[in-house]
Amino acid sequence: MTESASAPERATLDTETEKFPLLVRLYGLVSIVAGGIQVVTFVLMMVALFSGNVDFSQLEGQALTTVIIGAVSLALSCALAVLFVILGIRLVRSNRHRAALLASIMIVLEALVLVCDFMLAGLSFELIPSAVNMVILIVLQSYADPALREERVLQRRLHEMEWRSEAEEGTLGRDATGKGYISLNFFNLFWVFVICSMLGLLFEVIYHVLLVDPGVYQDRAGLLYGPFSPIYGFGAVLMTIALNRMHDRNPLIIFLASAVIGGAFEFFVSWFLETAFGLIAWDYTGTFLSIGGRTNGMFMCIWGVLGLLWVKFALPIMLKTVNRIPWNWRYGVTTVCTALMLVDCILTLAAFDCWFQREDGTMDYETPSAIVQFCNENYDNNFMETRFQSMSIHPDSASRAK
Repeated sequence: MTESASAPERATLDTETEKFPLLVRLYGLVSIVAGGIQVVTFVLMMVALFSGNVDFSQLEGQALTTVIIGAVSLALSCALAVLFVILGIRLVRSNRHRAALLASIMIVLEALVLVCDFMLAGLSFELIPSAVNMVILIVLQSYADPALREERVLQRRLHEMEWRSEAEEGTLGRDATGKGYISLNFFNLFWVFVICSMLGLLFEVIYHVLLVDPGVYQDRAGLLYGPFSPIYGFGAVLMTIALNRMHDRNPLIIFLASAVIGGAFEFFVSWFLETAFGLIAWDYTGTFLSIGGRTNGMFMCIWGVLGLLWVKFALPIMLKTVNRIPWNWRYGVTTVCTALMLVDCILTLAAFDCWFQREDGTMDYETPSAIVQFCNENYDNNFMETRFQSMSIHPDSASRAK
């Protein structure tokens, strides 16, 4: 006679096989239909393309980078259309695990489509559908994931007790599996971003005052409000994710991995700012091991040292600092701070976009949107040049479609 499953095992099984609510299954049907229509549209486009019935005259005069980004956006959109059909089928069948996994992949693809479309057209209403889709996918992924569902249903009170105990012991946020140093959840990664954005800005200001232009202060902030340099925040998040399981490895390995990751990330950020806004925040042309002027050997070594110090020494301090937030306040405080940071980031992107349009001569002053009018009134060229003293704008370098 086989032993009956324990209560947690039965609950897990029930969670994984539990049917989705009618609203979620209806969304699945809509996804199948909408995705199917998009797939058929893409197929017809490919047929027209290979039959020679497509007029490419509109591409004349466009930069090669613009054409490539447009092609990548189209390919990603096609892949998303296919995945929406598959996701819809999984939602209708109430396959929680596979639906959650697929939604995670689609979130990444949708984010890439947003980046490509933003680089082509700037901040426009055309981005709204992709942004809405991504929000829905994030909510859906969290709701569909059987593990998260089980946690919500079975272990909420138990976790509250564990959080209180861990907070008192100073181990809250550590990876319980032992595979990595910290748990890679949103709470930890958000505070890694915030703290490193501030530490990175402090590092840049000191470096500039002491070595680049001795005695001269320069505002190196990367957002409209607050002492933040988001390149260091995003870089730290990327390194934390990549090196979390390497925290106890040989320091040389951590240094080399950090140097490569940091250099690649710095290169990408420089390329993105220039192709999206024509902004040049740094130029290392002519320096040792310069790679397109976007990164070089010295700064890759600096990234390596920073990554090593972060993983070996600063990360434990960060956890202790964040754990000073009362355990029963941590998610409320994080939610408020996340909302404020999102507003700051979105406003900064909008201000960059308006700065670009003013310099490029493409600003619509007659019928501007509310956000454009707000940016023009509060973040004019003089404000932007004063706030972002390390940046210069060159509209001809951008990849915007003409």
